[in-house]
Amino acid sequence: MNKPIILAVDDDREVLQAVARDVRRGFGDRFRVIRAESGDRALDVVRRVRLANETVALMLVDQRMPGLTGVDLLKETRPFFPQAKHVLLTAYADTQAAISAINDIHLDYYLMKPWDPPEERLYPVLDDLLDDWLADYHPAFDGIRVIGHRWSAESHATRDFLARNQVPFRWLDLETDPEAQELALLAGGAAPRYPILIFPDGAAMEQPAIAEIAERLGLRGRAEVPLYDLIIVGADPAGLAAAVYATSEGLRTVVVEREAVGGQAGMSSRIENYLGFPAGLSGGDLARRAVTQARRFGAEFLLTQEAISLCTEGDVLGVTLSDGTELRAHSVIVATGVAYRRLDQPGGDRLTGRGIYYGAAMVEAGSIQGEDIYIVGGANSAGQAAIYFSTVARSVTMLVRGANLSAGMSHYLVERIEHAPNIVVRYHATIAELRGEDRLESLVLEDTETGERETVATGALFVFIGAMPLTRWLGTTVERDDRGFVLTGPDVVTAGRPKTWALARDPLLLETSVPGVFAAGDVRHGSGKRVATAVGEGATAVMSVWQYRAEAGLLMPGALTVQQPAAAPASAAPSTAS
Repeated sequence: MNKPIILAVDDDREVLQAVARDVRRGFGDRFRVIRAESGDRALDVVRRVRLANETVALMLVDQRMPGLTGVDLLKETRPFFPQAKHVLLTAYADTQAAISAINDIHLDYYLMKPWDPPEERLYPVLDDLLDDWLADYHPAFDGIRVIGHRWSAESHATRDFLARNQVPFRWLDLETDPEAQELALLAGGAAPRYPILIFPDGAAMEQPAIAEIAERLGLRGRAEVPLYDLIIVGADPAGLAAAVYATSEGLRTVVVEREAVGGQAGMSSRIENYLGFPAGLSGGDLARRAVTQARRFGAEFLLTQEAISLCTEGDVLGVTLSDGTELRAHSVIVATGVAYRRLDQPGGDRLTGRGIYYGAAMVEAGSIQGEDIYIVGGANSAGQAAIYFSTVARSVTMLVRGANLSAGMSHYLVERIEHAPNIVVRYHATIAELRGEDRLESLVLEDTETGERETVATGALFVFIGAMPLTRWLGTTVERDDRGFVLTGPDVVTAGRPKTWALARDPLLLETSVPGVFAAGDVRHGSGKRVATAVGEGATAVMSVWQYRAEAGLLMPGALTVQQPAAAPASAAPSTAS
């Protein structure tokens, strides 16, 4: 955070230079001194400082200036920094104007020129004023500010992206925050397009695409080498675990992620059954730790980049990205995970981000305080969200199609939900209709046993149903089951060896129907759909990568000097123990 600002304004350059020199000598250790040579110039500086989220502590302004006088300038700038201290520099002839300003604009003090010596005639006055200002000063948030509407799908998508990628930001709702409208006019003019993002340096973006935000923040990344040892497509827990174990063993690795690290698990409010964290941790924390760990070992991350195709060229594999970039590597791990199934009732698409949210969407916690909300789904993610939101919402109602929670939810979560006083579980319940124009207003619920319907009012529905694998980009290159999950190992053999398999041996445990291409985590047919299982599969996939490399004569990682211990047999993979 920058130091608070003292703004000195005078149209006489020699006087201005003397003011700035004396103030900087007396207060430069705690404050930043900025000069302006006219009232209009000072007004522009104040606007830019406000937009950059910096703070003006004191304005030291000459009264007699062409254009805006000192009093007029202080009157114009007070709305931007109402707590700032105002001091007027006057000649004897301006005394009456200064006295009037005490009543008219609440002038704090006026000083007669000249002020020599400053130790006697300047510093004591400013010391008192600045001490008073500091007593009530609270440093402003030093990060991105997002201005928008609660019921805007674009605003929700932006906040969700920033939160899931661990980017600090402050949300300013146009309906509830008076500061939002002021900043919107400064940044976007008379007809701004929301959301507006204001960065710490004062730069603003109106309704930017997610890719533009990622580019501005330096999140996207660029491929650093022409040929990698390993491309990991997807940064869910399996992909992150694979990145850690691959890079720690010397493989030059790049991770491609289309949205945000962590996958579905990254949206979990609290994971309490993950080994080694008895107090639990959020999915976001787990993802952040994993990314830090992988980057420390040298993994590269390409975020908001989507893989659109996979091809083979001899023993080299190619992955084409949505921006046209083609990555090449000796091995690929598919860890793209799954997405929640979308509601197919009328209005579902239109109201997404406007009251209907897929996943925990923890950025909405502040918006639902004291409200009655609904969650549809009966697996662990839904249970974790219910417990989390019950701490802020007045009530949480879970809609479960089945007869109990135990079929798809861990026992500890079932117990927590049963003992939560403001969580209600409705079994044999589905959503028949979604109602609302510009935002979700109500749900029509249907009992699957009796057919009875009931309309309930709500402004928030969180959806955790189904699991759709993100594998369409694989086309017909990699064999999948009828739901799109990737076949690996014995399942490839059972389905019958495809033409893409030209080796004499069977596929390795997590190897797909294409030699050198592996799958791990929820995207894989028959996976355990738990975070710990996904992490284990990510590490296991790297072991298979090493075994594949040994058979292909690629034991030494490309462009690196790390190699395996001489005692290890050619078909063995290095230990993945941490």
